[in-house]
Amino acid sequence: MISTFAWEVTVAALAAIVILDFSWAVIRRNQNTTLKEASIWSLFYIALAIAFGIYLGTWTDSATQQEFFAGWLTEYSLSFDNLFVFVLILARLKIKEESKQLALLFGILIALIFRVIAITLGAAAIEAFEWMFFLFGAFLVVTAFKLFSESGHESEDIKESKLITWLQNRGLKPFGIALITLGLTDILFALDSIPAIFGLTQNVYVVITANVFALMGLRQLYFLIGGLMKRLVYIGKALSLILGFIGVKLFFHALHAYDIHEFVGVHIPEISIAQSLTFIITSLGVATVASLLKTRRELKA
Repeated sequence: MISTFAWEVTVAALAAIVILDFSWAVIRRNQNTTLKEASIWSLFYIALAIAFGIYLGTWTDSATQQEFFAGWLTEYSLSFDNLFVFVLILARLKIKEESKQLALLFGILIALIFRVIAITLGAAAIEAFEWMFFLFGAFLVVTAFKLFSESGHESEDIKESKLITWLQNRGLKPFGIALITLGLTDILFALDSIPAIFGLTQNVYVVITANVFALMGLRQLYFLIGGLMKRLVYIGKALSLILGFIGVKLFFHALHAYDIHEFVGVHIPEISIAQSLTFIITSLGVATVASLLKTRRELKA
């Protein structure tokens, strides 16, 4: 159980970091973000998340620490899909380079607020209704199958284009449209990420902090991905495997919650958080290496 004091300190610290990030974006609003600046900030947020995870293990327990790292890695990897759509939105709206800082920041802040609300409601629903695990599990398995079978992001591009066209027809300016579409896009992605992280942990403190740390580095990561997104061709496959794995884990958890430990004579295993973390890291690692090797061979050819 996380104490009230721990919540207060965490919220204050995270709020201070968000304010710092916001202030920096405002100060730099009329300047282009260099690769060096984006790299430094991205590494800073990654190091901050790792440091928090390590520190978390010193005052809670190893299970909570593993849950945080598994949740953060899952949310951070899922955010790559967000970034791909962000690129499409900002490119279509022809947002100036110097304006992208604020557009991304406002969009992410909107998403952060709605995610906290969604997490709170999701936690309450799970606590009240155990069968929600079946629903979340089925949703993740279907999403994983859809993601695995998709050849690219064309369908997402079409959906975003229709929304942008509708907003343009109502007289909104490009920057305002960017704010709305970035926020809505990240909220839609939360439909995948929130059930996924609840499949790894039901600790609301871990769920919220993992989401916050994953979202905080998105703005800087955007300016780094450029050609990297095109090179990580198998990341989508890895994400589908991770979502499918967590979906199955949720099914197993729900069956055990209803005291069902065997099915047609076969024992239903209990997947530990350590096993989940290992699967997530392995999937992302293999996909990254395979992607880079594939694109390297294509470049040589």
